[in-house]
Amino acid sequence: MRYAAEIMPARAPLPMDAQAFNKRPKQRVRTRAERSALLWRLVAFGPAIAFTIFLSFAITNWFALGGVSWLERAVVVLVGLTFIWISISVTTVLMGLVQRIFRPCRLTRTTVGDPQTVALLVPIYNEDPASVFGNASAMLHELAQGPQHDTFTFFVLSDTTDPEIAELEERAFSELRDMASPRIDIYYRRRAQNTDKKVGNLTDWIENWGGDYDAMLVLDADSLMSGAAIRRLAGELSAEPDVGLIQSVPVLVGAHSLFGRMQEFSNAVYGWLLSEGMALWAQGEGNYWGHNAIIRTQAFAQSARLPYLRSLRGKNKLILSHDFVEAGMLRRAGWRVRFLPRVGGSFEQTPQTLIDYALRDRRWCRGNLQHLRLLFVRGFHPMSRYHLLQGALAFLMSPFWFALMLTWAALGMMPSPSPETPQFFEPSDPLYPIWSGLNQDQGWIFLALIYTMLLLPKCIGAIALGMRRDVAQTYGGSVPFFAATVFEIFCAIVYAPIMMVQQTIAVVLALLGRGGAWGAQERGVGDGYSFATVLRFHLVETLLGLVLVAAAINGTVPLMVLPVALPLLFAAPLSQLSAVNISKLKMGWMRLDSPQSLRQPRIVTRALADQAQMQSRLDAPVHIKAIAAE
Repeated sequence: MRYAAEIMPARAPLPMDAQAFNKRPKQRVRTRAERSALLWRLVAFGPAIAFTIFLSFAITNWFALGGVSWLERAVVVLVGLTFIWISISVTTVLMGLVQRIFRPCRLTRTTVGDPQTVALLVPIYNEDPASVFGNASAMLHELAQGPQHDTFTFFVLSDTTDPEIAELEERAFSELRDMASPRIDIYYRRRAQNTDKKVGNLTDWIENWGGDYDAMLVLDADSLMSGAAIRRLAGELSAEPDVGLIQSVPVLVGAHSLFGRMQEFSNAVYGWLLSEGMALWAQGEGNYWGHNAIIRTQAFAQSARLPYLRSLRGKNKLILSHDFVEAGMLRRAGWRVRFLPRVGGSFEQTPQTLIDYALRDRRWCRGNLQHLRLLFVRGFHPMSRYHLLQGALAFLMSPFWFALMLTWAALGMMPSPSPETPQFFEPSDPLYPIWSGLNQDQGWIFLALIYTMLLLPKCIGAIALGMRRDVAQTYGGSVPFFAATVFEIFCAIVYAPIMMVQQTIAVVLALLGRGGAWGAQERGVGDGYSFATVLRFHLVETLLGLVLVAAAINGTVPLMVLPVALPLLFAAPLSQLSAVNISKLKMGWMRLDSPQSLRQPRIVTRALADQAQMQSRLDAPVHIKAIAAE
């Protein structure tokens, strides 16, 4: 039995062409050259590379005063790897700021393309039916009320394996058709087996029904997009025939816990400049984040079917983080891939607790590390290769920072090369170098530079918003806004060591072939986890913190490690604290309010109401019609 449930339109098959990584595909479309792309990339990457080379040489020369050991060389390499990453973030944010200063208004298109048939696809897997179908109801309501240039059809594509959830999905689908406008067709199907996970789910739809649709807008289970945002994406795709994919930049909403509000506040205050800068240097070689993006169906079918990866044992392995790779495959076939950071009305949720965030990271990490095997695939554009590398480095940076910390500590425990050469570290105090005169000043300059670059993107975003009176008022006023900014930075510093260790664990598990289980995400605010569960989850951090604190007390390492050691020691209570609901606190700055929490977007308000209505209908003891008979 291919489908466990199927209420679908007549089939319109669209074959997906087989692809191979070892062969360069024939480009089916020639895109126009973008002369500004090279300039923007030089601006983004040139200074970052130059700063990193300068810092690496400066630290090498500083070490050379006492003879450069192999551990010191390791420090230079690790500093270079970590510093270039944060330098690119800084230059990207600065580019976004310049773009906003000189082009402050939202960019609108005056030309309109031909009408299209657009399928809205929501792949789900053991998700909460009331939330999924409530969101669907809100989006359908807005689409039905707006202008009807394009024709939209809504599909819920289920891979659910839990029988109880599957039954609720079918009931929710029946209720959705009663709640939604008849102007938009709604369909549902559930596969009997979730072969190839989300990739297989979408492939199945394309091969069986994709032929009737010019474009597909892919949504996640927690995605929300306003009607205006959906129409804007469709219009942009229609007006640019050489574009294969347009990725919106979702804004985080719906957070109530401390950890969730940290992510939401950071996204609102700092993320807007980062996405603006990325769009500048990416140009037509952007990326795909797997949801809230519109894709030209024919282009995807012709060029983006993923082959399997071959394991060392000769077995076929599914590409887990498929979205980055699919964007690269579209681009190598000649299709442009764009970011659209100013579309507005694009939303998603974030995990509410530190543990849920770390579990999601473990799943993503295994997939992103697979990208390292694809860096030299034939035909990939250099920017596509950079996106793949960037996805892997997002997780590898934590082990690099961790290794840098341990290596620097080991440096101080090494004996002096000879009596004639200066002794820069004492074994009793390995992280506090003994400098004299200019050498001491150089050391503090290096340290200040690294920490400044780490905090600079957040500071730039906060100052840029805070200087605008109207924007500051949307955060409850200038004083609450800057107080909340300081509070968020403090929280980020406290949780950073824990996340560093957790992402290092994720990398180790990925290298061992573990940690990539595909399951439904926990997005709602619940009661959190028991302390025993939290302590087991954070046992590595707790033990490491205990060792570092003990070493600091007995003088083996300096007291300056305590800002890292103490959060690790108290990782378990801090993790439990991350689940606390802060949305009702009296002090506004402690709530980490953002415009989305202070003045809820209309589509979010509608979605919450429709979720509650859907839950009420699912809970009601009424006779349920079998959707298969309708």
